[in-house]
Amino acid sequence: MQLIWYGHSCFMIKTNEGKRILIDPFNKSLGYKIDFPKCDLITISHSHFDHSSINPINNDTKVIDTYGNFNLDFLQLKGFNSFHDDYNGLKRGMNTIYIYKFNNLTLAHLGDLGHIPAQPILDELNSLDFLLIPIGGNFTLDGKKAANLCKLLTPRYIIPMHYKTPVTDFALDDCKDFIISMKKVSKVNTNSIDLLKLDLKTKSMETILLQPPY
Repeated sequence: MQLIWYGHSCFMIKTNEGKRILIDPFNKSLGYKIDFPKCDLITISHSHFDHSSINPINNDTKVIDTYGNFNLDFLQLKGFNSFHDDYNGLKRGMNTIYIYKFNNLTLAHLGDLGHIPAQPILDELNSLDFLLIPIGGNFTLDGKKAANLCKLLTPRYIIPMHYKTPVTDFALDDCKDFIISMKKVSKVNTNSIDLLKLDLKTKSMETILLQPPY
């Protein structure tokens, strides 16, 4: 099962059966390439342009952009209401956290989360195999707050997103504050990983820093 990072908060999950799930697609103004392939499902955490821009090849693809429970033949998906800021949404509105449950792993994408969620949502985010978390601050959790949330949730693997890279001039912090707050960090020289090749029984928490696509 492949996880491909396109930059910012956009990922594609490609299952072993060939199903493709695109998460939070952006438009070309960010500086990253937007050559997203045809997908079977698109999930959108909120309606801002850098998370909800669907390319023409996916105009007829199924889109889920709200909270709730969704059962598909290849995926169980749960969405939870949260906020894009630390002011109950008064500054930047709502955000949806998604949990993707496959037969062999569970992954959460926090969208543009701007606060530490309430305990009921923290409970839902327990026992994750993979956590995709924003760390760039200004619009979302910053590096230190994101690290604190990771330590509350203790997922097996953490993949940071939504931070400053050489590709984009978006007003974000880089990954330094987050990385120095985490104990075990691995850098890979690619923007994709095979999730099933990782140890899904590990008891330790590891951060995987993917290479931004240039």
